[in-house]
Amino acid sequence: GGGGGSGAGACACAMRRRWSRVIGVAMVEAMVVMARTIVRGVAVWVWVCDLITMKVAMTGMRKMAFQEKQNRFKRQPEKSAPASQNGRTSAPIKFSNDTERLQHVNSIRKAPVGAQMKRVIDLLFETRKALTIEQINEACYVDMRANKDVFESMRKNPKVKYDGERFSYKSKHAVRDKNQLLFLVRKFPEGIAVVDLKDSYPNVMEDLQALKAAREIWLLSNFDSQEDIAYPNDPKVPIKVDDDLKQLFRGIELPRDMIDIERDLQKNGMKPATNTAKRRSAAQMEGISSKPKPKKKKNEITKRTKLTNAHLPELFQNLK
Repeated sequence: GGGGGSGAGACACAMRRRWSRVIGVAMVEAMVVMARTIVRGVAVWVWVCDLITMKVAMTGMRKMAFQEKQNRFKRQPEKSAPASQNGRTSAPIKFSNDTERLQHVNSIRKAPVGAQMKRVIDLLFETRKALTIEQINEACYVDMRANKDVFESMRKNPKVKYDGERFSYKSKHAVRDKNQLLFLVRKFPEGIAVVDLKDSYPNVMEDLQALKAAREIWLLSNFDSQEDIAYPNDPKVPIKVDDDLKQLFRGIELPRDMIDIERDLQKNGMKPATNTAKRRSAAQMEGISSKPKPKKKKNEITKRTKLTNAHLPELFQNLK
């Protein structure tokens, strides 16, 4: 019986020691958790304090900046007063380059349809490229996608070619260089107006002068329209006039009276375009003097006279 009691006591002591260790470990772990929680709380508190400090500092800086602006604003009238007293005007407000560009673009897009068309046609003439609507808008600020009137007018313009996607300049004659230009002029033995060739390509006028200098063509003025006419000079058909024929032509003296000229024309089987005798009789019936007006002195050709038949130098050998 005594042995059983001592065994039970030893077992109870072992149980107490085990529970003591378990409780001790649990308390230690609880203290560690509490310590970690306290450390985290302190860290959060420090972080909150830092935020509050930063906010206070930023508020102070804003107040200082605002105060500085107020001080500058208060000092501004004091600086401008002497300038106004001396008769000086303050400098005008200048817009930025972007603002000026936007104003320029807006003025172009509000312009009449004809003015916008001219900008586009000038662009196509200068570049000689096929451009899309977007490329035209970027180059000259004419937005044909937004302005349907400009688009329709450009599409129907005879100086513009539209293939459904791109616009390009369309000249009257499709020539692109000097060789094609010479080939075109030779198609018109009666002459072709220079004004119809000016828009063929950018340096067409220089090529015309070069062809004239090379004696490939002649550039002569039309007395009626005062416009230059380009004539081909075919080197395969040289014309040489005998000196006897030249002297005979120059030696013919025309009658001074138109009645004599009309009579000579009738003798040679030609009908005169005028009837001087009838005109003079009608003038006498109306009381108008029938005396012919004194013939003015014939203007002689001098070296200062502008010659249109420069390709016939033998006509001007006796210039004064």
